[in-house]
Amino acid sequence: MSRRAAHIEDLAGEAVMLAAGGRAILLQIANEGVGHGVADHSDFAYRSVDRLRTTMTYIYAVVYGTDAERAAVVRMVNKAHVKVRAENYNAFDPALQLWVAATLYESAVSLYERVFGPLDDADADELYREYAVLGTALQVPPGMWPRDRVAFAGYWKEQLDRVEVDAKVRATSRDLFHPAAAPMLIRANLPAYRWLTTGLLPAQLREQFELPWTARDQRRFDRVMTLISWVYPRIPSAVRHAPRTVYLWDMRRRLRTRGGIEA
Repeated sequence: MSRRAAHIEDLAGEAVMLAAGGRAILLQIANEGVGHGVADHSDFAYRSVDRLRTTMTYIYAVVYGTDAERAAVVRMVNKAHVKVRAENYNAFDPALQLWVAATLYESAVSLYERVFGPLDDADADELYREYAVLGTALQVPPGMWPRDRVAFAGYWKEQLDRVEVDAKVRATSRDLFHPAAAPMLIRANLPAYRWLTTGLLPAQLREQFELPWTARDQRRFDRVMTLISWVYPRIPSAVRHAPRTVYLWDMRRRLRTRGGIEA
């Protein structure tokens, strides 16, 4: 088995982090500002595969890319956000960008610790500080990222307590996880991915999104996570890091051949 994560570079490239993506997206749109902005001014629910590529390209570019690659991908994200504005929503709002970055951090670390076991305090503190870059690379001022993990826990609880998922956001979530235009292979695996995402969500979010979950589901989910935690760390690192390799290759190909990346 490879060594445990001590830095963001050790964690972000793990393929298992893709399993946290659905959880992070639902947490993001559970925020009324993000959820209504997506529902009213974005087609991301109908381009879920493209949006996954955009999100993962952003994370991998910020964590593993060169300065020029990071700058190019940030311009791509900002260009996409220009179109997503309304009276009560602005995709450049630092508070909303903070929430998006927070969901990426919390989802990734929560899943990582389920698979590899708890991080010690020193590693967890370092990882937390480094994850701020996913927000500060966009519109989040450095001082806006909660100062430490205790402050983040307070921020996280406060945000979850405010969540009120309405019918519009629930409809967006259904469109997201039932994409008619997705390739056949992806559609075939979506039921398992939806189930896993539901299990990873906080119980209060499952209820608000009206996602069915029984005691039997919970027992199955616990068994699946136990199996993953035994099998996944024993997979060769080249296989575990394959999605990162593919996404970075795709990003560099598009930058080289097209002079840019479309969101």
